[in-house]
Amino acid sequence: MPTTYRSRIQFEEQGFSLTELLTVVLIIGILAAIALPVYLSLSAKGQDADAKSNARNMVSQLESCYARAQSYANCDTSEDVFSSGISLGDADSEVELSALGAGGYELVGHSLSGNTFTIERADETGLTRRCTPHGSGGCPDDGNW
Repeated sequence: MPTTYRSRIQFEEQGFSLTELLTVVLIIGILAAIALPVYLSLSAKGQDADAKSNARNMVSQLESCYARAQSYANCDTSEDVFSSGISLGDADSEVELSALGAGGYELVGHSLSGNTFTIERADETGLTRRCTPHGSGGCPDDGNW
């Protein structure tokens, strides 16, 4: 019996054929081609959610400043805004404040995905939310969030 076993191990083919290896590589490539765009889309939506959250939280800070001063004009230098923990500026993951006036403001949340989320408060109209580019990541096709 040992000689039969030994001869079988010695003379039989071992390993995988080239066809088998190519089939496995092809299957892995197809699965990666399906999974990668899904992952990138979900990643962009997560980054956009962070920018939206920062913009909404900054609205709360500006309203707190307005409650004290009855104007948004100097809120960019107020303690309410600086102690919020939200980074100010126009880079990714930051919130940009502009058009601060007596009765309104505009702020833009910048996402790592490249999308921007704008909240504007005008005297008469209340809050308006817009985003660009439309239909990308967490920005709906109509551009309003």
